[in-house]
Amino acid sequence: MSIRIISHAVSDIGKHRSSNQDSGYAGYQLYFVADGMGGHAGGDIASAIASQRIALTDARYDSIDEAIETIKTGILEANSMLAATVSEHPDLEGMGTTFSGILIQGNQVLTAHIGDSRIYLVRDGEVRQVSTDHTFVQRLVEMGRITPEEALVHPRRSVLMRVLGDVVGEPEIDVALFDAVAGDRWMICSDGLSGVVPEELMARILTSNISPNEAADLLVGEALEFGAPDNVTVVIADVVRASVETDFEPSARFVGSGANEVVIAESRGSKILQLLNPLTLLELLKSPEDPAEYRPESEEALAKILSETKRKIRWRGVRTILAWFLLALAAIGVGYLAYSYTQTRFYVAEFEGQVTIFQGIKEELGPFKFSQPYQVSEISIDELSPFQQELISRSISANSLDDAERILNQLEASLGE
Repeated sequence: MSIRIISHAVSDIGKHRSSNQDSGYAGYQLYFVADGMGGHAGGDIASAIASQRIALTDARYDSIDEAIETIKTGILEANSMLAATVSEHPDLEGMGTTFSGILIQGNQVLTAHIGDSRIYLVRDGEVRQVSTDHTFVQRLVEMGRITPEEALVHPRRSVLMRVLGDVVGEPEIDVALFDAVAGDRWMICSDGLSGVVPEELMARILTSNISPNEAADLLVGEALEFGAPDNVTVVIADVVRASVETDFEPSARFVGSGANEVVIAESRGSKILQLLNPLTLLELLKSPEDPAEYRPESEEALAKILSETKRKIRWRGVRTILAWFLLALAAIGVGYLAYSYTQTRFYVAEFEGQVTIFQGIKEELGPFKFSQPYQVSEISIDELSPFQQELISRSISANSLDDAERILNQLEASLGE
């Protein structure tokens, strides 16, 4: 079966970042997202360099083996370029980038992945993540040490075990093959989407019968609605039959940092790398905002993060108990103040056949009463006129104890008339 691809790529800086360190690419056969790391030290430069190099592998190949070899070579060469760049520009130390992409080869889809950007496959109305995050918290989830829900809020969820760039040794790339089935939808995104928008909402948009343009724009829009604390990049590629009529024309399209040229600039006698649209002075003065960091996988690092997890869970439990305790104290305090206020009020009513001054308010809340007899007079209800009896049955409000006693005196005086 002959197929074709309809794609779209979109990237947004988000609401809390001063630069876009994401790069996205939607080409002819290749589609990917690269999420740079390193804060102002060069995350945007890292993703731009890597994406522009890897995009050169966007081509048709004679065999799937050739495609696999070429894409892996392109990724590793991008890694070497980043390492060489750091060597020439020490101020960029620590920069790196994730890479997650798909290459269409005939009726097969080749996925290549490193880092925590994600690849999703939508097939037959179901959305499945086909990539695995290369993070320490994901490893702890796989080991059964923490739950997926705990991973979502873990303070070290952005610590990556594998990235391209200023790293130790040659990076390990996850490669997998899938059938290219007409009707499939592939989505690649940075964690600015997957870490912000709920999976149920993502799935609803991805499975809806809308174009890649609409779906990608909606997903980015939802990330913005949820606060967009990070850059957001989405690339969607729909697999359709070649016979499907469409106005879509494939092209090599970069979004985010990858759409900019990396240039060498002079700064106080030294050469620095920057994108063609450099950051403003105000942006450079801001503190680094990217929480992502790279750390080689090791038992020591896993143990440390697991320890942090247990400590976080323990303190979360303590905080929950403390919060409920404080809430209970507040409720008791409010209740006490409210009850104390009711005891400053008085009214006149009937008690065991006698006219009585009550302290409190006559209203009740379920089994709780907020008044009690304060002074039982010698005036019998039967001695009062029908009109006075009706007033007493309804109760007569008093502004104070003195006012209540005045009402009693008036009733006594009326009996002598």
